[in-house]
Amino acid sequence: MVPNTPKDDSLLPVRHPQCDLFICDVADAILKDDMASMEHPFFSLSKNPDTNVRRYENNNKWLEVVPSVKGLATIYDKDILIYCISQIIAKMKEGVEPSRYVQIISKQLLIFINRNTGGKDYEALRDALDRLDGTRIRTNVKTGDVEDHKGFGLIDSYEIKRSQKTGRIAEMNIVLSEWVFNAIKTHEVLTLHKDYFRLRKPIERRVYEIARKHCGKQVRWSIGLTLLKKKCGSRSSIKEFRRAIKGLVKGDYLPDYEVDFDGEKDQVVFRGRGSILEKTRKPRYPVLDPETFNDARIVAPSYDVYFLEQEWLDWWIQSGEPDLRSPDKAFIAFCRNRYERNPNP
Repeated sequence: MVPNTPKDDSLLPVRHPQCDLFICDVADAILKDDMASMEHPFFSLSKNPDTNVRRYENNNKWLEVVPSVKGLATIYDKDILIYCISQIIAKMKEGVEPSRYVQIISKQLLIFINRNTGGKDYEALRDALDRLDGTRIRTNVKTGDVEDHKGFGLIDSYEIKRSQKTGRIAEMNIVLSEWVFNAIKTHEVLTLHKDYFRLRKPIERRVYEIARKHCGKQVRWSIGLTLLKKKCGSRSSIKEFRRAIKGLVKGDYLPDYEVDFDGEKDQVVFRGRGSILEKTRKPRYPVLDPETFNDARIVAPSYDVYFLEQEWLDWWIQSGEPDLRSPDKAFIAFCRNRYERNPNP
C-alpha cells in the first residue's frame, strides 16, 4: 500500500503550529511555483556564494545564469518568489487583477516558509533580496505563447522598510520581473506540498521540484541519474549525487513521491504517494507529461491548450478509448491537426 505521507524523521520541525488566525490564513494559501524554473536550474544549490556564470542546454533550450558579486540566488532565496507567486495566485482566485507589485509583511513571510523569527532571520531576507535582484537570466525558455531571447532579472526591484522600534525589517515591497509575472498570468504554475519548506537540503528541494513537474500525478516516472543531475544543476560529482539520491531512497521523506534507485540502469524512479494520487483524474484517462503542454502551445499557438486537452479526451472517449502507445505524441498530433484546420479559433 502506498502511504499518504512521507516519513517525518529527516524533515525540519513545523516551527509555527499555533499561529494567530490571520497568519494561518496566509500560511494555508496554496503553494505555487513557476514551471519554467522548476524545470531548469536557475538557482544555486550551494550555501556558499556562487559567482560562476552557468550555461545549460537541453534539446533546443538553453539558459545562462549570471550572478552578481554577491553570488547567485539560492534555492532558499527562491522561497520569497514562491511566497509572492502564492499570494498573487490566491488573489487572482478571488477575482483581483494581478500586479507585479507585491507587498510583504516580513513576519508573515517567515512563518509561511517555516523559518524562525529571530533577528538574523530578518537580515537573511535582505541578503536574499540582494541575490534575487542581482541574478540575471539569459534564455530561450518559453512562458505562455512567448519565446524569450533576452536577459532579465528574477525581480525588477525591491524596497525594505524597517521598524523604528526594533530595527528589524518590517515590510518588503517587491516588483517581480515581467518574465516571472507572465508565467503566473498564463497559469504555468504547480501546487507544492506544504512540507517543501521542511526539506533540509538544497538537493532535496530541487529533486522534489523536478518530480513534481515531470511525475506530477502519474503513478510512476523514471529518469537517468546523469540527466537528473543536469536538471538539478548539481555541481557535485556523479558519485556524490548518486549517494544523495540513495539517501532520499533510504529516508523515504520526500513529499508526494517515493523515490527508488535502479542500480543496473542507473535510473531514479519516482512513484506518487496517496496524497497526490487522490487528486488525479480517473486512472483510465491518459495522463500527459506537463512539458507536453508547452509543446502543444508551439503547434497550436492561438489555442488554450487545456481546452484542447478536454476536446482530445472527449474525442478519445467517443473513439472507444483505444490504447495509446504514446498519449503525449497523440495529443500533440491532435493539437497540430486542430490548428492546421482552424488557426484562428
